[in-house]
Amino acid sequence: MEVLLLEPYFAGSHAQWARGYARHSEHMVRTLSLSGAHWKWRMHGGAVTLARKYHETPHDPDLLLATDMLDVAAFLSLTRSRTAKVPVAVYFHENQITYPWSDCDRESDQERDLHYGFINFTTALASDRVFFNSHYHMDSFLKALPGFLSRFPDHQETGAVERIREKSSTLPLGFDLARLDESMRPGADAPVCLPDQPGAIRSEPARRRPLVLWNHRWEYDKNPDEFFDALRAARSSGADFDIALLGESFDDIPECFAKAEAEFGDRIVQFGFIEDRAEYAQWLWKADILPVTCHQHFFGGSVIEAMYCGCFPLLPYRLAFPEIFPPEVRFACFYKDTRDLVERLVNAVREVEQVRKVNFRDVAKRYDWRRLAPMYDACLQDLRDRDLRDQH
Repeated sequence: MEVLLLEPYFAGSHAQWARGYARHSEHMVRTLSLSGAHWKWRMHGGAVTLARKYHETPHDPDLLLATDMLDVAAFLSLTRSRTAKVPVAVYFHENQITYPWSDCDRESDQERDLHYGFINFTTALASDRVFFNSHYHMDSFLKALPGFLSRFPDHQETGAVERIREKSSTLPLGFDLARLDESMRPGADAPVCLPDQPGAIRSEPARRRPLVLWNHRWEYDKNPDEFFDALRAARSSGADFDIALLGESFDDIPECFAKAEAEFGDRIVQFGFIEDRAEYAQWLWKADILPVTCHQHFFGGSVIEAMYCGCFPLLPYRLAFPEIFPPEVRFACFYKDTRDLVERLVNAVREVEQVRKVNFRDVAKRYDWRRLAPMYDACLQDLRDRDLRDQH
């Protein structure tokens, strides 16, 4: 089967997901994309440009796979001469209805942000299947839709929510985790034993001062203020650690990063985005503790990658994180509030030799593309087969 993957924002996790699925799928997956910039304009105008590009290609796919950044209804209307009988699925990495907006965003006060959420609504409505990267994401989106639609003056079409629900399901994010193994440093940084049981103990030699990791985007929704507040409180309690600040940054960098650079000084051993994936992976293998304070994580890809490389996560009970873990190993990783986070961080730093022996690698391995690509393939094939039966 030939799948055309439509991605108006080909960057970051969106690009990694698209490349990973194309590489591991048994289907022929072609990608039609635009560069990852100007996300609001991509949601407004990306469908027009991708429709033009689609008409310029000679390929007639068996199925369209779009992401939430595409206005699917607009794209289908502009390509109906070629796509009228082609089934379409949409994959929601995030959505603009339950995504937290920054107080600094100029559009948030003028309610023009409603339009981006409405694009997500009509995209889900126009698609034949709707996939979300987690149950948390799917449930929060569907629960928020009626209230979102009620903000409009009339003809609110809240009955459409149930139609979307009936065609919605979850497909976790996939990762090329084996590529992280290529950057595993020999000797002290390499796990010696990796048992099959989640949360099992690994044997590893002692290393240097504990390394605390940040590997998310440098944006407000990842809540860096609470992260640095927790580090300050831990340091005041006598915890001694180094800090690696990875992750992509953009024009509007939260001020707390510059303050932290000055405040923590030479304790910050890496400050800034690392574009080279091999070098990025080396830092994951070096890191020990990953305190996560995000306001928004519909899945948690950066956590999966860090855990695979032996990093011990400290996670909030909120968001999608509990879904990542089997119930028997959740207790060790989750905190209730900021005070609990600080206490767990201090204990992890002080008991770092024990923390380094805990292995969540097999929890992360469940999200390797080698396991998930067949699941994606089967879901898309089922959609195609049903569409063919309906046509006959």
